[in-house]
Amino acid sequence: MRYATGGGLTAQDQVRREWVRREAACLFEKGALNREVAAGLRVSERSVECRRWRAGGVAALRSRGPTSRCRLEEEQVRALEAALDRGPAAQGWVDERWTLARIRELIIGMFGVEYTVAGVWLLLDRRGWSCQVPVRRAVERDEGAVVVWRKEVWGRARK
Repeated sequence: MRYATGGGLTAQDQVRREWVRREAACLFEKGALNREVAAGLRVSERSVECRRWRAGGVAALRSRGPTSRCRLEEEQVRALEAALDRGPAAQGWVDERWTLARIRELIIGMFGVEYTVAGVWLLLDRRGWSCQVPVRRAVERDEGAVVVWRKEVWGRARK
């Protein structure tokens, strides 16, 4: 499970998962089947792998770490976030919209590190960024007329 506050499991969750793996190893040593171990530890059968234990013992059940690592150092990520906060116009784009493709180009330009568009989204999601779709408004929109309409016409219509 990933969290927007930095990604991965908390330290407490990591300790719990390690305990579950060791318990699974003990049950395998006693001859328990995958489904029995999974039911006893309240995990899915797929997460209980007797084959891994047989092949490498308890060491094979240890965590292999996160499935993907960030290719940027922490200070590089902070520099990227600062550049994103300054906005797209400060980076040379004509409109004020960040897209994943633009952020990818920014990362390549700033650090020379290649990410896929999906990888950029994972990086941003782990750092707490969210997807926002800009509101589409007509070019001819008259804000003054909208305010008057909301106060007068909509007020009467609601009553």
